Amino acid sequence: MMSMRFHPKGYGGERRDPDQVKRDGWLEQGLLAVNVDDHRLTWPERELVEQLGARLYGKRLQGRGVRHG
Repeated sequence: MMSMRFHPKGYGGERRDPDQVKRDGWLEQGLLAVNVDDHRLTWPERELVEQLGARLYGKRLQGRGVRHG
């Protein structure tokens, strides 16, 4: 007899890639996880993310996440 198990989304079974986890968090809960250095963002968008992060959580430590133009 084969046992069927139920696993909530994200537990057991296939692992989701990090972008899928971020996408699900946004679509399902309105949470946004953004890497300030994401190549898909324009410079003004990266600056906005940096400013939002600094306002909500404080400035990032210098020397981490060096950005180039």
